[in-house]
Amino acid sequence: MRYEAVYGIGATNFLGELGGANQIGTNYFKDIDIAMTKYVLNAGVRYRVNAWLSVKGSLSYGVVSGDDKFTKEESRNYRNLSFKSSITELSLQIEPSIIKEQTGARYRLKGVKGRKTFGINTYPFIGIAAFYFNPKAKYKGKWYALQPLATEGQGQLSTRKKYSRFGVSIPVGIGFKYGYNRRWSVAFEYGIRKTFTDYIDDVSMTYVDDKFITQGKVAEALADRSNGTKPQKTAPGQQRGDPRDNDSYMFAIISLTYKFRMAKINRRSRPKF
Repeated sequence: MRYEAVYGIGATNFLGELGGANQIGTNYFKDIDIAMTKYVLNAGVRYRVNAWLSVKGSLSYGVVSGDDKFTKEESRNYRNLSFKSSITELSLQIEPSIIKEQTGARYRLKGVKGRKTFGINTYPFIGIAAFYFNPKAKYKGKWYALQPLATEGQGQLSTRKKYSRFGVSIPVGIGFKYGYNRRWSVAFEYGIRKTFTDYIDDVSMTYVDDKFITQGKVAEALADRSNGTKPQKTAPGQQRGDPRDNDSYMFAIISLTYKFRMAKINRRSRPKF
């Protein structure tokens, strides 16, 4: 059976400027903030090219977030910025199998031994994805979309254009799939999405003078949320983010897969996997 429907649910995490571990920001897993774990829903279709190679297309909807108040690193905590964003992702990935999936005996006849009923398909994956994000922050009990507020002077300075809320990412990870029977399987998949934007959390460069924050008092307040006791840390030109590293997000998904046929075919022509 070459086609599989995939239905999944899982957890997300975010790697960017905001939040993170109790240290100066670092790349990848050392900077994960477990307190900021959110959810993701996933659905897709897998096509098995042969016994050792599959291609999967999927649609995912999740939420990522970051909050400086959860880190004890002094500079980040003082910055006191926070965000949340939905992520809607359409992806295509290839899955070469390291260990091929096995299921139970083809015929369960009394007194007849069948094939061993254990086999976990193990596969790395890599692909490409298009996604939409929309960072928001809460101010006085209300959530505001941050991109239109241009909190780093985007659109007011010639060196800072407004960023797009559409992006491209490279999903990379590993999956494990156990065939319960010839129709149903359960799988776990973990992958990181390396993006080409540094604005999923609306933070990338330096603070700017309030005269370049032109969208009103709310925009000014969300551009600098420090308590003001160390104004030199948030003065125009001081570091707000780190443009040298783009943002990443991660999905860990548990899914059920159902094998189906697209149309009736001759028994002799059925694929043998």
